[in-house]
Amino acid sequence: MRHCFADCLTSWCVFDIPNEERTIAELETKTAAPEFWKDQRAAKSLMRTLNSKKALVTSWKTMESEARDLLGMVELALADEDESVKADVSSEAAALWARFEKQETSLLLSGEYDDRNALVALHAGAGGTESQDWASMLVRMYLRWAEIQGYQSEVLDVSEGDEAGIKSAFLSIKGDHPYGFLRGERGVHRLVRLSPFDADHARHTSFALVEVLPEAEVLVDLEIPVADLRVDTYRSSGPGGQNMQKVSSAVRITHLPTGIVATCESQRSQHQNKEVALQILYARVLELQRKEREEARAKLKGERIDAGWGNQIRSYVLHPYKMVKDHRTGCETSAAEAVLDGELDEFVAAYLRSQVGEA
Repeated sequence: MRHCFADCLTSWCVFDIPNEERTIAELETKTAAPEFWKDQRAAKSLMRTLNSKKALVTSWKTMESEARDLLGMVELALADEDESVKADVSSEAAALWARFEKQETSLLLSGEYDDRNALVALHAGAGGTESQDWASMLVRMYLRWAEIQGYQSEVLDVSEGDEAGIKSAFLSIKGDHPYGFLRGERGVHRLVRLSPFDADHARHTSFALVEVLPEAEVLVDLEIPVADLRVDTYRSSGPGGQNMQKVSSAVRITHLPTGIVATCESQRSQHQNKEVALQILYARVLELQRKEREEARAKLKGERIDAGWGNQIRSYVLHPYKMVKDHRTGCETSAAEAVLDGELDEFVAAYLRSQVGEA
């Protein structure tokens, strides 16, 4: 059984291609100006917008052309009373419709950083091995989702669990608007199942926290003076070979004005660990600024902002029945294994639709 907030909405999308093409032409005129690159921050921001609009227009025009070709095939088949192409037409129509639905959902991505790459941080909650195993299941879910989308993904850093699973992990997901699609995943995720670690095989409830951060562009989003950073090195406690255990290859970077700390110890060298830690720190500082603006807007509107470890956003039940339900949108499915295998699109779409008009 599947039920989503999105199911009750008919297709609403209107994409004005001629207007977008006029905007692209205007932006291209600006990029041709002699002094365009003097302001690096503004120039990179405009180029990102221009490239995003070009890709979007190309995608819609391609689908429009394929739809016309498909209609032509249908008309010829009807005229010739040819039943042999029926299966091919049905298959191509289903594939085109799936692409249309995804493209329609992408029109909901209008947030400040929605076009950015994403850093996904996962943290096991209280509960020891149970929650650490649950956190590792979520890591696999998001890596599978990224693979299905055709995104590039990488585990930047991981802190292994005591017996199984992980205590925490950082993932990098790069591609077309991954932060925009994933930002609704931030929050507490709850799992109910028969424990594989309990001798009595009792039912357990586990929690894990997911953070989704937009990747920061240095010198575009932020300019952090070197004096604002404290870099400490220490010996890695994780896997990686004897050399990592003998030398101080792990890195901890502290942003002194905010107290934000980023660490990395799972890369092979101190230099690599420092690069990853800086990437995480910049993303955390950018996310702090985003949250501060969001809280300021919420205060003006009289809204309440929940803390990170507040009520869970989604429950995954594997026993005594199978169900995944998002508590914000009401989107739910009994195909729990498919969701844990990366089939997240209906939950992503339901959340984005629920936010229409919120900004």
